[in-house]
Amino acid sequence: MKVWFDGEGQIACDLEQVERALEDPGKLHVGLVGLMPSLTEVALVEQGPGTVTIRTSEGIMTRSNISHEVGDGSIIVEFDEVYQAGSLVTATSHFRDEFSAIDGGVHHHLVISDLNAPGFVGFFYRSFGSRNIGKAILEANKQYFEGLGG
Repeated sequence: MKVWFDGEGQIACDLEQVERALEDPGKLHVGLVGLMPSLTEVALVEQGPGTVTIRTSEGIMTRSNISHEVGDGSIIVEFDEVYQAGSLVTATSHFRDEFSAIDGGVHHHLVISDLNAPGFVGFFYRSFGSRNIGKAILEANKQYFEGLGG
């Protein structure tokens, strides 16, 4: 497992809000992707057991092998992603989100690993995208879960 991004943040919500959101993976993943900067359109195309396909203004994203483990004071969510951004690049990666209860909220630890993005555009994505994309995903989670309310 080669780590491409490793970061963390705090979310002002409770762990139960995260757990409830996992009950509808389509709504959750579309909501999170919809908060990413520069995406003007985000729509659920298909949802099945452990998989969600989303159309964005940039292309098609498929998240598969979606799993979550609810433990005592933490939730771990993992999935594989294939994102075909037009004809320019297809990126594959593995996501691991760990949400842990802390005083006053939830600690979110995100690891994106095993990134593969071939080609010229993929080189720039692999080389220069991790910080911006990782931070945007952390911020999307913060906005989404804080927006759910109690």
